[in-house]
Amino acid sequence: MALRNVVTEGDPILRKISRPVKEVNDHIKEIMEDMLETMRESNGVGIAGPQVGIMRRIFVAEPNPGAEEEMVYFMINPEIYETEGEIEDEEGCLSVPGYLGTVTRPEKIKMRALDLDGNMQEYEFEGFEARVMCHEYDHLDGILYTDKATGIRLRSEEPEEEEFEEDYEEDQQVPEE
Repeated sequence: MALRNVVTEGDPILRKISRPVKEVNDHIKEIMEDMLETMRESNGVGIAGPQVGIMRRIFVAEPNPGAEEEMVYFMINPEIYETEGEIEDEEGCLSVPGYLGTVTRPEKIKMRALDLDGNMQEYEFEGFEARVMCHEYDHLDGILYTDKATGIRLRSEEPEEEEFEEDYEEDQQVPEE
């Protein structure tokens, strides 16, 4: 396995639509293992082919690293075929380092993809896991989270002052006796 360079915003490869994988072979497996290693080294929870310069419809996700039931998903030619609900939350991206933005995503999704053995698998994801899968899936179509995000800010920045003042006022309320 080897670490790969993560492509960052501004590189035109991130805006291209990835091509389907024709055959799950040793080369594809090696690329995906490299992607997993690169994602973990970068402290990410997902990484897609275009982010390492591979224009194929592949991504790797580990939405709950360190969890009791830690799962790594190797998605080849994924397809999201059903969504339900909406939820808004912050996202970041290895290809847009140092920034966060608020994105609305489906609360639940159903998807299918080939696994590393070339077998079609069906999945259902909810909450943060669904968010991760949708984020990585977007990369395959040349979409960055910043295209959908509001309130993009540096990770180190405080929330907007209005939000901070509201929180502060709530914290300072004295209970009635």
